[in-house]
Amino acid sequence: MSGRGFPWGWTPKLGLNRPWATPETFLRLLGLVYFVAFLSFGIQARGLLGTHGILPFEEYLKAARSIMHVSAYWNIPTLLWLLPNDSAMKALWLTGCLWSLIAVLGRWQRPAMAVCLVLWLSLCSVGQDFYSFQWDILLSEAGFLAIFAGAVRVRIWLFRWLLFRLMFFSGMVKLLSGDPAWRNLTALTYHYYTQPLPTPLAWYMQQLPEWFQKLSVLFVFAVELGVPFLFFAPKRLRHIAAGLTIALQTLILLTGNYTFFNYLTIFLCMWLFIEPDRHCRASRVVTIGVAIVIGVLSGLTCLQLFSIPLPPGGETVQRYTDQLRIVNSYGLFAVMTTVRSEIIVEGSNDGVEWKAYEFPYKPGNVYRHPPVVAPYQPRLDWQMWFAALGSRRDNDWFMNFVLRLFQGEPSVLKLLSYNPFPKSPPRYIRAVTYSYTFTHFGERAWWHREENGTYLPPVSLR
Repeated sequence: MSGRGFPWGWTPKLGLNRPWATPETFLRLLGLVYFVAFLSFGIQARGLLGTHGILPFEEYLKAARSIMHVSAYWNIPTLLWLLPNDSAMKALWLTGCLWSLIAVLGRWQRPAMAVCLVLWLSLCSVGQDFYSFQWDILLSEAGFLAIFAGAVRVRIWLFRWLLFRLMFFSGMVKLLSGDPAWRNLTALTYHYYTQPLPTPLAWYMQQLPEWFQKLSVLFVFAVELGVPFLFFAPKRLRHIAAGLTIALQTLILLTGNYTFFNYLTIFLCMWLFIEPDRHCRASRVVTIGVAIVIGVLSGLTCLQLFSIPLPPGGETVQRYTDQLRIVNSYGLFAVMTTVRSEIIVEGSNDGVEWKAYEFPYKPGNVYRHPPVVAPYQPRLDWQMWFAALGSRRDNDWFMNFVLRLFQGEPSVLKLLSYNPFPKSPPRYIRAVTYSYTFTHFGERAWWHREENGTYLPPVSLR
C-alpha cells in the first residue's frame, strides 16, 4: 500500500487544517477524563468520605496526624489539611470539574493540568480504600506528564514509556504470579463472570467455546508482552502497535466496566501517532529534569517487578515519592479469580424475615442484566467485590457501612438502588455470601446463584 494511504501515511484533519494527533488534542481528551473522574467523585463523596460517610476523611486525617505527627502532611498530600470538612471537599471536586472543562475547551491547558493534578491527588490521598485503584494512580501519572506535554522528542518518548510500562507490566505480572489459569490459557473461561462489573456483552462472550477463549488469552499476551516494544519502532510498526493496543482496550471496555481506565489508555496511544515538531520550543532544562525523575523512579519500579534488590538509597527515594503518584507500577488480574462470590446484605426486624438491600450495579437480583456504567465508577459496588474475596476482618470499612445502615444515613443509602426499610432502619443486619455464575442460552435469568456461607452473622446496635 502506498505510504500516502491508510494506515501508514494517514493524517486526517479535524477542521482548520490541523492534524488530529497533537499534544493539544491529547490534553483536551485528558481534560475530559479528569472531568469524568471529578464528577464521579462528587456524586459519591458524601456517602463514601463525608462526615457521616462510610470512611470519613476528617477522622482519617486526625488519626494520621496523631500517629505520624508532622510527617503526616507529606505522607498524605492533600489541600484538605487546610480545611478538613465536607464543604472544602465539595469545593475541590467542583473546582476540578471547572478546570478540566477549561482544558477540554483548549484554554490554558498546561496550567489547567497542573491544577487538576493537585486537586486529584488531594482527593485520592484521603480516599482510603475507595480511591486506591490503578486507574486513579494512572490518571495522576498521565496528569503529571501532561503539564510538560509537547511535540518534543524526549517528551513524546516519556508518554510512550508510560504506555509501555502500563501494558508490559500488565503482561509480566500474569506470568510472574505463576497463576495456572494464565499459564494454561484458561483465564478467560472465568474472567467474564468473575470480573467486578461485567457488561451484557460479557454474558455472550462467556458462551463462546474454550478454544476461542484460549486464543483470546494468547492475543492478550501478545499485545501486553510483545506489542509494547513496537511503541519505540519506526512509524509504520508503531501505528500497528497502536491499533492492536486500542483493539484490546476496546474489547475490555465492551465486556467490563473499568471506569475511565480503558479510555485513558486509548488516549495515551495518541502519543504513538504524534511526531516531533522542530518548531516546537521547550525548555531543555525542564525536559531533562523531568526525564531524569521519570527514569530514576520507573527504573526502581522495574527492579521491584522482577524482584531485583534496589540500589542503596532506592527505598528511601521511593518512600518519599510514592505518595505523589507520579511514577507507578501497574498490572491488573495477576491472579485470575475463578469463583465469583457475592455479598448480599440483608435486614430484619424480627430475625426471621430478611429483606435484601439492592446495590445499583453489582450482581444481586439474578434477573437483572449486567450494567453498562463506565466511565463512571460506583466505588461502593466495586469495593463489595473486593470484600467478597476475603473476610469482614480484612475489610474494616464494611462494618462502618453496616453501622451507617443501622443509622439510616441518607448519604450512604443514596449509594444503593433499593432500601427495603424506607421508614426506619432494621433491628438486625446480616450478610450472606452466594456463588454467582452466568446462565446459558435458553434460561430466563442472567445469573445462577447458590448460597455458600455467612459473611456477617446477624448483628444489632445492641
